[in-house]
Amino acid sequence: MTYLVPALSAVIERRLLINYRLEPSVAEKLLPEGLRPQLVDGSAVAGVCLIRLGSLRPEWMPAAIGWRAENAAHRIAVEWDDARGTHQGVYIPVRHSASWLPVAVGGRFFPGVHRHASFTGSETPNRIRVDLSASDLRVSADVAVVEEWSSGLFPSVEDASAFFRAGSTGWSPRRRGAELDGLTLETNQWRVQPGRMLNVESSFFDALPEGSARFDSVLVMRDVPIAWGVPPRLGQVTPAARASSASILG
Repeated sequence: MTYLVPALSAVIERRLLINYRLEPSVAEKLLPEGLRPQLVDGSAVAGVCLIRLGSLRPEWMPAAIGWRAENAAHRIAVEWDDARGTHQGVYIPVRHSASWLPVAVGGRFFPGVHRHASFTGSETPNRIRVDLSASDLRVSADVAVVEEWSSGLFPSVEDASAFFRAGSTGWSPRRRGAELDGLTLETNQWRVQPGRMLNVESSFFDALPEGSARFDSVLVMRDVPIAWGVPPRLGQVTPAARASSASILG
């Protein structure tokens, strides 16, 4: 499938990367064939990205005509192999947006099927609160922006930053057919800050088998210009895991 808008530009006004340790056997059941969990210290790495974008537009449009969008993506870090070697990225089983535009045209004119959600919250230089409510999902996060780093997966904030920057390609189910949509986030100004989680809830992770998903850490990104491109095709990856994930998620 060829999209009419193959590349987009934007500014990350605010992004929370909320990270969980996930049991590898549970992660495997959520993934389509061709992708496998990327393990760190014996655990799969999953999470939710809560991102507010500004100046979002096709790359050929001036920034002044871009729009703002509040989005969310639940993610699982993955690996896959092709003729060029082994690659890292994320699988995104579900995306949500407060804007009806990506809901209407995502998966039709540019990659990424979105479901509609309502977002509320507040933000100061030192604290960020985001709540998401949708027919199929609820997320609540309250994060303090701090200097110190705490994680069982990544020894330092630099290690965490390198891990997530390397996994900049995301794959998600298409509206129909066997292949996956892909988007690669590109920036030459990547930077993150450590956060301390004051409270987090995600109905996606809460619905997994008890004890299989444990909160680990949170990273904060602000004011980062980005572009999205379409990566090389992953191949004929079938979304065979959907039946399994449906039983896991109830």
